[in-house]
Amino acid sequence: MKFTRQLAILALAPALLVAPACVSVKSMMKGTPSAAIANRLPALEILADQGPLAMNDGALPEDPLKLFQQECQTNLTEPTDTATFGYAKLVVKKVRTLRTGRGLQGVQVLTFLLPAVFGIPLEWYKTSLQAEVQVSDANGNLLGSYVGNGTSAVKVAMYHGYSQTTAPRLADIIALRGAMAQIRPQLDTATARLRPLLMAGGTVENPTLPSSSVVTGSR
Repeated sequence: MKFTRQLAILALAPALLVAPACVSVKSMMKGTPSAAIANRLPALEILADQGPLAMNDGALPEDPLKLFQQECQTNLTEPTDTATFGYAKLVVKKVRTLRTGRGLQGVQVLTFLLPAVFGIPLEWYKTSLQAEVQVSDANGNLLGSYVGNGTSAVKVAMYHGYSQTTAPRLADIIALRGAMAQIRPQLDTATARLRPLLMAGGTVENPTLPSSSVVTGSR
């Protein structure tokens, strides 16, 4: 009987590991921190290049662009639906994701997943990421580039954590938000120089706002 129960637990273990946890990644996608720079940049076309993130198993192809759009709308640029005065492009330069604590899964299974039931994590997804924001005028002349680094550590757990299907994406999102948080004060300092240069460069022909969206890179 005991052997049969062990086999049942082993059979169910994969499903338990990917079962939805108590929190959702959707709230993180909408959770841009409100930390507007003192003097916003004029409205810009928003672009994104996934770079090596396209090869990761976490973030979706559209995630970098969506996060950067939210960051610009919330903290960096003035709103408009008519004209844009240049480009802001987010480029992911480096990314590395590690899975740690996987050795605990064997122990979890052998103990009928009891540690997981009591809140012990099954593993962690840890992402370190470097991103760059490039600001160019309407003619495509690069006016400045600003680099930030972000890290994350997302645990996979049955109740107080995330599922194995959600954790990799969330790890990438948190790291990307961390990189943008480092870039934000750099742009705040550079606004006094960038704003007149962007205005002097004129407007972008055929602007795509308010739904500006260009993303490059693919899996």
